[in-house]
Amino acid sequence: MKLTGGEIVSHALKQYGIEYIAGVPGHGNWALVDAFLQKGGDIPFIQTMHEQSAVHMADGYYRASGKPMACTTSVGPGATNTVIGLATCYTDSTAAFYINGSPATHMKGHGVMQEIERQNENSFCRVIEPVVKRSYKVGRVDEIPFVMHRAFNTMLSGRVGPVHVELPMDLQCESADVNIHDLSKRMPMGVNYPDPVAVEKAVELLLAAERPVIVAGGGAVSADASQALTAFAERIGAAVSYTWNGKGAISDEHELCIGAVGQTGTSCGNSITASADVVMSVGCRFTDWSASSYAKGVSFSIPPGKLIHIDLDHHEIGKNYPTEVGIIGDARVVLEAMVDSVSDLQSSRVRSRRESFHADIRRAKGEWEEILAPRRDSREAPFTSQRPLSVLREVLDRSGIVTVGSGNTQGAVKQGFPVYEPRTHITSGSYSPMGWALPAALGAKLACPDRQVVSILGDGDFMMCLPEIGVAAMHNIPVVFFVQNNSGYMSIRGGQRKFMGRHVGSEFNHHAKGNSEPYSANLSGVARNFGIESWKVDSDDDLKPSIEKALSCGGPALVEVMTSRDAAGPFTPGWWDFPSPEYYKKEQAAYAEMRAREQHL
Repeated sequence: MKLTGGEIVSHALKQYGIEYIAGVPGHGNWALVDAFLQKGGDIPFIQTMHEQSAVHMADGYYRASGKPMACTTSVGPGATNTVIGLATCYTDSTAAFYINGSPATHMKGHGVMQEIERQNENSFCRVIEPVVKRSYKVGRVDEIPFVMHRAFNTMLSGRVGPVHVELPMDLQCESADVNIHDLSKRMPMGVNYPDPVAVEKAVELLLAAERPVIVAGGGAVSADASQALTAFAERIGAAVSYTWNGKGAISDEHELCIGAVGQTGTSCGNSITASADVVMSVGCRFTDWSASSYAKGVSFSIPPGKLIHIDLDHHEIGKNYPTEVGIIGDARVVLEAMVDSVSDLQSSRVRSRRESFHADIRRAKGEWEEILAPRRDSREAPFTSQRPLSVLREVLDRSGIVTVGSGNTQGAVKQGFPVYEPRTHITSGSYSPMGWALPAALGAKLACPDRQVVSILGDGDFMMCLPEIGVAAMHNIPVVFFVQNNSGYMSIRGGQRKFMGRHVGSEFNHHAKGNSEPYSANLSGVARNFGIESWKVDSDDDLKPSIEKALSCGGPALVEVMTSRDAAGPFTPGWWDFPSPEYYKKEQAAYAEMRAREQHL
C-alpha cells in the first residue's frame, strides 16, 4: 500500500502493539505527528510539557507493564532534551522507542532547522549514541519498514533498552508503496537458556554454603523471575537482599527477605549479605550504591565470599567482583532450572542445617526494626520521611504502584516502604535523575489503569517536573503526587555535612533577606491552579484522611506533606566513596581508611 513516511511509522507502531505515544510537536516532526490521526495508524498522542518527560513517561510505562511505549520530539533543542530520559532507560535497561524529526535530506549540512553541523552534518545521532542501544538514520521512505522492525528487534532482544530513529522532514511527507513487516517473523523466539554445567556447579556451591544470600537486581524483575526466585530461596533456605531496582522481586513480608543492600540499604540487608560465604546475584550490576563502593565487609565480602553471577549480559559478569560461576541466561529460566535441580531430600537437609543462619536473620531483622520504628512511628511535625510513608502503605492497595524520585525519598522508600509484588516499586536506580518520578507515574498509570499509582518525591525533585501535573489534568490521569516538602535538596545537604561539615546551595531559604528562614512555594496551591485537587498536611491527624481522599477523588491529586529537614532522610548503614577536600584532615583520614577496604580493583 502507498503510505507516507509518517504513516509507515504510525502503522508499524500500531501493529507492533504501541498503545500511546508521548512528546512535544514541533517544526521537525509535525508531519509525523499528523500521521497518528490517520486511519490505520491512529494512536493516542499524549502531549507533555517537556521532551525529557515524554521519555520518562515511556520509561515508567515499560517498568510497570513490561511493554514498550513510544515518544517523539522535533529537531534541535527538543531532541537534545531527551538525552537524560534515554540515559535513564539505558542504564536501567528499560525499553523505549524514540523517534525525532531532522532537517530535510536536501537541506542537511546547511545549518537549517536547528541543525548541529559544524563537525558533522546533523550531529544529533552522535550526541545520542552513548545512551541508546542503537540509533537509526532513515535515508529513503521505502526503507522505513525495515528500520522499524530492526529497531524493535534491537529494543526488545537480549538486554532491553531504548532505541532511536531519526526521520527527516521530507521523508515524513513523501510516500512509497510498502508493506509493514510482521514483527513476529522478525524477532527471536524464546529466551536465553543457561549452560547446564554452570547451573549444576552453582547449585553445588549453594548447597554446600553455610550462609547463602541471593541478591535480586532489576534484572530479576524485568525477567519476571520473582516466583522462581522466591521458590529457590525457600528450597535452599537462602536469605534474599535486593538493590533499588530489585525491590519487589521478593515480598518484603517474606521471612527470608532481609531488605535492601548498599549505602542506603537496611542494617540487616548489609550485615547478612556481607557475612555470606556464597552470594548469588540475579540481574545485578553491583553499582557503587548497591555495593557500598565495594568496601569489604560493609555490603559484600568478595573474596573471601564466593560469587555466582547470573546476568543476561556478559559485560556485567566479573566487572566489579571475581566470580566463582558466571552464568549467561534469562534470570527466570536459570532460577527455574535451579529449583528443579534440588531434590526434596536435599532441600530438607540443607534447610535444617541452616537453622542458626535463619536465627541470625531473624535477629538482624529485629535490630533493623528497632532502628526504623522511632522515625516510622513518630507523630512529630514537621514529619520524618518515614512517618508519611507508613501511613501511605496502610492506605494504598497491596498491588498499588509507587514511582519514587531521587534523594531522601528514594532511600526512605527503599528502606521502610514494604512492597509485595514485582513492578509495584519503580525507581530510577542507576542514573537517578531528578524530575523522573512524576512523568514515570503518568506512564505507569497509562499502562495499568486499574491500579492505584502514587508518585513519591521531594519538593526539589517535584520542582524539576512540576508542569507535567498539567498533563495529568488535561488527560485526567488519576495519579496521586505525594510530595514531601522539606525546602531544599536535603539529601545533598546531608552529604555535604557528612563529608565537608557544612553545606552550600542545598537549602531553599530567603537568601536575599540574609537569613536561613526556609523558602517554599505553596505547592498544594500551585496544584489547585493547575486544576488538580490537593491537600497540604502538617499534622498527623490530617495525614491518613488526606491520603484517602486523594486516592478516592477519581482524578489526579496532590498531597503536600511538610517534612523535617533534620533526621528526615534515610539511614545510611552502608558506605559511599566520596572524598573530602584536603583541608578537611579528619574527614580525609576517615575516607582513606574506608578506601583501603575497597575490593573492586
